[in-house]
Amino acid sequence: MDLDAFSAVHGTSWERLETLARRRRLSGSESDELVRLYQEVATHLSQVRSAAPDPTLIARLSDSLARARSAISGAHDPAWRDVRRFVVVTLPAAFYRLRWWTVGVTLATVLIAVVAGVNVVHSPEAQAALGTPAELRTYAEDQFTQYYSNYPGTSFFAQVWTNNAWIAAQCVAFGITGYWPARVIVENAVNVGAAGAIMHLNGGLGIFFQMILPHGLLELTAVFVAAAAGFRIFWTVVDPGGRPRARALAEEGIALFTVAIGLIGVLAVSGLLEGFLTPSSLPWALKIAIGALVLAAFWAYVLVLGRRAVRAGETGGLRSSEATASVPLAA
Repeated sequence: MDLDAFSAVHGTSWERLETLARRRRLSGSESDELVRLYQEVATHLSQVRSAAPDPTLIARLSDSLARARSAISGAHDPAWRDVRRFVVVTLPAAFYRLRWWTVGVTLATVLIAVVAGVNVVHSPEAQAALGTPAELRTYAEDQFTQYYSNYPGTSFFAQVWTNNAWIAAQCVAFGITGYWPARVIVENAVNVGAAGAIMHLNGGLGIFFQMILPHGLLELTAVFVAAAAGFRIFWTVVDPGGRPRARALAEEGIALFTVAIGLIGVLAVSGLLEGFLTPSSLPWALKIAIGALVLAAFWAYVLVLGRRAVRAGETGGLRSSEATASVPLAA
């Protein structure tokens, strides 16, 4: 199909549909025309999808049809239904499609952190690069734990939430380079490994895990998901999967935008844990158990709702609800 020629032939109908769909009041003849154009443009959308799936044109026609459908029905879906669909269908589908990428990033991070930590433990040169013995002891005995209680819970929550959300957004936005998410993961893993090594050298490895795990299980998983999203968009450039590269990037980019929005909420939860649970006076075993339960709830959300949504044809794209805006074509 020649999209330029197709658009030139039918563009007038598309523009007329958009005009009628935007009007607050329609005459009887205009209402009939709107219904006729809706059916006609729905057929055009179906033809484009099957013969020349251009993301830009599909998005335009889908938007026009959605607006026309609302005008014909005389009502709009309540906003809360859109939010519910995003939370229950769109977002878990986007997370689910990244599950194996997330597992890979998690394993790579753990490996790098362990290697970095072992190197610091067994290398006097690495220890000297981090500070003098007195400085490392002060860090282990005072600074590490004080970090979580230096500020009021609300202020600390806001600080860590915005910082982590910014890091996650960068992983997704600059993921196409391949370099940025790799840099974030390596730096984060090395820092965590070095901190654990310093605590171990000063007899505080148990405190290290007590302070890290309650919030870190979910927080680090969110960062891993963000890095996985970045790596996926980078891999789409390398291997678009038989699709035109521009189309593949457009499709994956929409889904990963969903991921970026969803991670804001996930990181808000981890920020609450870090701001209020980690520095609390609760028994450390209970704090870690709560962190583990929150992480388990996240993965249950992804695997149960995400699998269901993907099997139903969802990709995590924000426009997936317009997928029904087509009519069958005669053979």
